[in-house]
Amino acid sequence: MTFLNHHAEGPATAPPLLLGPSLGTSYALWDTVAPELSISHHVVRWDLPGHGGSAAGLIGAGATVGDLAGLVLALADSLGIERFAYAGVSLGGAVGLHLAVHHPQRLSSLAVICSSAHFNGSRPWEERAALVRREGLAGLAENADARWFAGDFTVPRLVQDHRDADPEAYAACCDALAAFDLRDRLAEIAVPTLLVAGREDPATPPAHLREIADAVPRATLVELPGASHLAPAQCPEAVLTALRAHVGQGASRGMAVRREVLGDAHVDRAQARQTPFTARFQDFISRYAWGEIWTDPTLSRRERSMITLTALVAHGHYDELAMHVRAARRGGLTPEDIGAVLLQTAVYCGVPAANSAFATAQRVLAEEDGTS
Repeated sequence: MTFLNHHAEGPATAPPLLLGPSLGTSYALWDTVAPELSISHHVVRWDLPGHGGSAAGLIGAGATVGDLAGLVLALADSLGIERFAYAGVSLGGAVGLHLAVHHPQRLSSLAVICSSAHFNGSRPWEERAALVRREGLAGLAENADARWFAGDFTVPRLVQDHRDADPEAYAACCDALAAFDLRDRLAEIAVPTLLVAGREDPATPPAHLREIADAVPRATLVELPGASHLAPAQCPEAVLTALRAHVGQGASRGMAVRREVLGDAHVDRAQARQTPFTARFQDFISRYAWGEIWTDPTLSRRERSMITLTALVAHGHYDELAMHVRAARRGGLTPEDIGAVLLQTAVYCGVPAANSAFATAQRVLAEEDGTS
C-alpha cells in the first residue's frame, strides 16, 4: 500500500502529534512551527495527495474528507501510532474535524486552524475543480499570496508547491471541500479542541471558527491579529504558543509529578530563579523528564528513585544527589534503602564516588531528621 508522504521529527517515544496541510501547500507549511513542537512531541506532518511528495493517485474525482481522513489513519497505523494529537490548517483542519466525529478514539486532542465545518457551500469548489481540470494550476497560483497571506508577506516555497501540485489531485481535494459539512455533528466532538482564526483570513473568516467553538463543548478559540489563511507560516510564534498550551498537557502533568517527587518548596525555588534564558529548558524538563519519563507506569516511583540515585552517583552530580535523596525519602525509601543503593554504587561506580555519595546522603538525612 502507498501511504501519504510525510516527515517525522522529535523523539519516537514522545507523544505523537500529526500536522495536516492546507489545500495547495505541502508539509513545508509547518517548517517554522514543527521543529519547536518536536522538542516535546513526535511530530508527523503529511502531504495531501498530489501535493509535495504524496502520490496523486491516492484519491480521485468525487473524493471526500472522509477519504483523506482514512489516508491519515492508514499513515498513523503504518507508523505504529494508535492515538495522537492532531492539528490541521484549512482542508487539514477539516480532516481533523472528521476524525474527531468519526474516529474519536484515535485522537487525544484537536486543533483546527483557519478552517471550517463547511466551506461556503459546494458551488465555489465545484467551479474551482472544473477550472483546474480544464486549465491547470498556473492561474490559481498567481493569486495565491492574496488568498493566503496578509499584506506583502509571502513564502515562495509554498507558492511553488501550489504551482507544482497535480491538477487532478487538487481538483479531487476541491471535490472533498465541496461535499464537506459537519455543522450538525459538532456537538458530538468530545476531545479537547482548540480553534485558531486569522483575523485577516478571507477564505475561512473568524466567524467560521466561532461557529465551531460555539458548538463544540469546552472548545477554546484564539483569534490572531495580522494573520490570514496560512497562519502557521505568517504568524508562527502565535500559532506555536497556542499549540503548546493546547497539546502540552504533559507540561502541566509533569509539573504536578515534579512537585509530588521534589516537593513544593524546591519547585517554587526553581521557578523563582527562572529567567527568559532558562524558561525553555525548564519547560523541556517539565514536559519530558517529569511529564513523560516519571509518569511512565512501567517503573514505580520507588524504582525510579533508586535508578536516579545510582545515575547521579555515577556521574558525580552530588548537588542533584542531595535533592534526590530528599525526593527518595518523600517517595517512601528508608535510610536503609538509600544506604543499600549507595553500597551497590560502590561496586559498579567506584568506592570514591560512593564515599562522596554517602557523605552527601548522610548530611541530607541528618537534616531531614532535624539532628543537624
